[in-house]
Amino acid sequence: MKKSILIILLSASSAFVGAIVAIKWLDKSKNEEAQLTKAALTTDSFRSVSSIPTEVNFLPEGTEDFVLASAKSTSSVVFIQTTSEYEYRSGSWLDWFFDGQKSSQTSAGSGVILSEDGYIVTNNHVVEGADKIRVISGKRTYEAKLIGSDPSSDLAVIKIDEVNLVAIELGNSDEVNVGEWVLAVGNPFNLTSTVTAGIVSAKGRNINLLRDKFPIESFIQTDAAINPGNSGGALVNASGQLIGINTAILSRTGSYAGYGFAVPVNIVKKVFSDITKYGEIQKAYLGAEYLDIDSDISEKLDLDDLNGVLVSHVQKDGAAGKSGLKKGDIIRSIDGTMIESKATIEEIIGNKYPGDEIELVVRRKNNELSKSITLTNREGGTGILKKSIYTSEDLEATFEVVSKVEIDLYDIRSGVKVTSFERNGFFDQLDIPEGFIITQINNIPIDKPEELVEVMEQVKGRVRIYGVKKDGRKVYYPYYF
Repeated sequence: MKKSILIILLSASSAFVGAIVAIKWLDKSKNEEAQLTKAALTTDSFRSVSSIPTEVNFLPEGTEDFVLASAKSTSSVVFIQTTSEYEYRSGSWLDWFFDGQKSSQTSAGSGVILSEDGYIVTNNHVVEGADKIRVISGKRTYEAKLIGSDPSSDLAVIKIDEVNLVAIELGNSDEVNVGEWVLAVGNPFNLTSTVTAGIVSAKGRNINLLRDKFPIESFIQTDAAINPGNSGGALVNASGQLIGINTAILSRTGSYAGYGFAVPVNIVKKVFSDITKYGEIQKAYLGAEYLDIDSDISEKLDLDDLNGVLVSHVQKDGAAGKSGLKKGDIIRSIDGTMIESKATIEEIIGNKYPGDEIELVVRRKNNELSKSITLTNREGGTGILKKSIYTSEDLEATFEVVSKVEIDLYDIRSGVKVTSFERNGFFDQLDIPEGFIITQINNIPIDKPEELVEVMEQVKGRVRIYGVKKDGRKVYYPYYF
């Protein structure tokens, strides 16, 4: 009997059929035979569309009015084309004497105009690693600049040099109901300005998709047809208001098979505001990890029901620990909102700022307790933070000091995180991934980027670089210089 295994894919991945489980970004369609269509829409802060008809009289009575919603939203959805350049090497001895062959790879996706002066939100995976970003709006093509990104929510903000664009009207994802009609607007298979209809199938979906250690996964699930190229596009309600950014599909083949997932617009609003104001996300931390309660956990803990989430870890100096939250506690509600799953907590905390205070109702054994917790930033404080990136021309990479939150989470003394590196540069050839935290080199502790560069310039012979991967595994990479 053949077993069908669901494959979670993101927009623009090529269709993949097989008997393995894989997660791929939908937008990065590698089909070089497809010609990227140079068409899209007319293109920053939020303004209404006055030229759109307000009445549609030819729809049958009782039919949902999708014509108005389509007209209001398509003008604010753009076509995004990215180009990534790389050097191809054959692997022969000739590579020692000649440079590798230059090549490039193109991908496509969608984006949504959020302000009249050219700010556009899309998925991080649409623009991640791109050397060039082009935005096609109507008959115009623009070069775009990456303003900032947030892998934890798979969102990014780019900007084009234009004014008087049509910004989409923003809705409220907290008010979205399961069963209501929605439209997905985007550019699937390079077919620009495509609109599909469906309903909200579920809310608060956590599909373990995002690779970030602190993901915000509370997707809106819909059965509106979403295909490769839809990523970064708009999910709108029947009034044409943005309620989510389409991000992923659940499929056996890589194409639409019934379910798509969108980042709720309330998370989008915060990410957009933070990136445009501060250049990065001002993320709030509870300082705890938790598990969904299933029948097995309920039976082991002798619980009466499956409500809430189980606290599985409390960070030493985090907000939760300082408030007296303990491992084994069950979080029942936050600010009056009943907690049904991890996704519910991630969405609530994802909309908060460091310094915000939340009220928890917690069950501890047979007692119910109330806890007031002041959320912190990644360094354990409550102020606004900006990343301090250190660039090394010699190593052809950028680094940052690891945060206090990560030090506690990974149980390390200190470290330096690899944030980026140049393609085919020195650090790229070490095959160490972005996001890797370097803790030691040949048993020499690494506390600051400057120390990392100094040690790397001096070491010779056998070298071991120790550290922690994004998934928390502690590993080392051996080399001989």
